[in-house]
Amino acid sequence: MTDLSVVKDFLLGLQARITDAVCAVDGQPFVADHWQKEPGETLQGNGITMILEQGQVFERAGCGFSHVRGPKLPPSATQRRPELAGAPFEAMGVSLVFHPRNPYVPTVHMNVRMLAATPASSPDAPVCWFGGGMDLTPYYGFEEDAVHFHQTCKDALAPFGDDKYPRFKTWCDEYFFLKHRQEQRGIGGVFFDDFQELGMERSFAMMQGVADSFLTAYLPIVERRKDMPYGEREREFQLYRRGRYVEFNLVWDRGTHFGLQSGGRTESILMSMPPLASWSYQRGVEAGSAEERLYTDFLPRRDWV
Repeated sequence: MTDLSVVKDFLLGLQARITDAVCAVDGQPFVADHWQKEPGETLQGNGITMILEQGQVFERAGCGFSHVRGPKLPPSATQRRPELAGAPFEAMGVSLVFHPRNPYVPTVHMNVRMLAATPASSPDAPVCWFGGGMDLTPYYGFEEDAVHFHQTCKDALAPFGDDKYPRFKTWCDEYFFLKHRQEQRGIGGVFFDDFQELGMERSFAMMQGVADSFLTAYLPIVERRKDMPYGEREREFQLYRRGRYVEFNLVWDRGTHFGLQSGGRTESILMSMPPLASWSYQRGVEAGSAEERLYTDFLPRRDWV
């Protein structure tokens, strides 16, 4: 596959399908922000940031497409590929984070992307690779939700080898980990990066399979939980746990670092931030409570399927 327009067409269609489905659940439309990098900026390119704010179901839902080119890969993109350090590159992808209003509905993240770099040693042979995945961050845990999410991820990867789900689940667990707190961000999912081992065609197909499974993985959970009654206690705990989400994205997330280091569009990069979050110097949980169960039964790494 040498025509990168095929990847771009898939990603634009993916963004449209996901935002249409979420709009149907929430009842409020997304606002489309079409942006273009100005001449003279570090990056050249364009994108579409789709934002839904203060909806009935989602307090904030962002789903962005970007297609950019730059003269030099930033350090965050060459950690595992030092031979490409400083190479010109092209990147495109879809990234989303949905922050629900109801504390019983988990936050979700999904990202799929393709990077192509042109090393000086072979200017006529770009090096292409894929990355992405999805993960779930509940505030109150439900076993059936966790099993459903992971089973959907496993099913999406099954056509590409029995090793892919366990390998990418472990990768996800290790990546979405707040090292400064020794704590998982959520219950994980699947994650892969710098992937080209199946060849371009099959690697792209695998990325498509993961992306196409997102709505099946997430929307049934939203439907089950969005109308559950909750009070101030649950809302306060949700905002407190959202603070962990912010910490991970700003301190550890490679995608955030890549966007900011490469001169990307700041508002689109930070659309993953929740509209409200809180921190508490000391906060405990009651023994035997639903809040404690998040820490004892859901955040520790475990096999869900």
